[in-house]
Amino acid sequence: MALDQSFTGRVYPPTSTYEVSREKIREFADALGDTNPLYRDPEAAKAAGYPDVIAPPTFLTIINLASINAIVSDPELGLDYSRMVHGDQRFTYTRPVHAGDVLSLTTHIDNIMARAGNDFINLRAEISGADGGLIATTNAQLVVRGEDA
Repeated sequence: MALDQSFTGRVYPPTSTYEVSREKIREFADALGDTNPLYRDPEAAKAAGYPDVIAPPTFLTIINLASINAIVSDPELGLDYSRMVHGDQRFTYTRPVHAGDVLSLTTHIDNIMARAGNDFINLRAEISGADGGLIATTNAQLVVRGEDA
């Protein structure tokens, strides 16, 4: 079943916020095996000019994935999750995420297209801080393999 292309242009506003903690940053860095002191030591982060420890660049996957899952699980979209693969992911930052940030995420469906028997959905999430200022933009492309693929 092809994806419903009328979903292109839809915007999903924030439904909650996510408070970034030192512990979550440390756990994420541990999972990556990254021992960078900027992710663990508040004094090292402050010496580098940050207000607190900063998060690894892919940390935003934590909140971005929940948003993606909410969209792809909408039965009206027509996406068969068992046929989906993650095609691409990019992060563009205006500043690093740090402990103490309270993040909200607005997700956009930028494009849905069919190509070579597969469906492609391009999602963009704008992640803002408590002051409403943009911290980062994430872009993801999901590929839904066709029945014959």
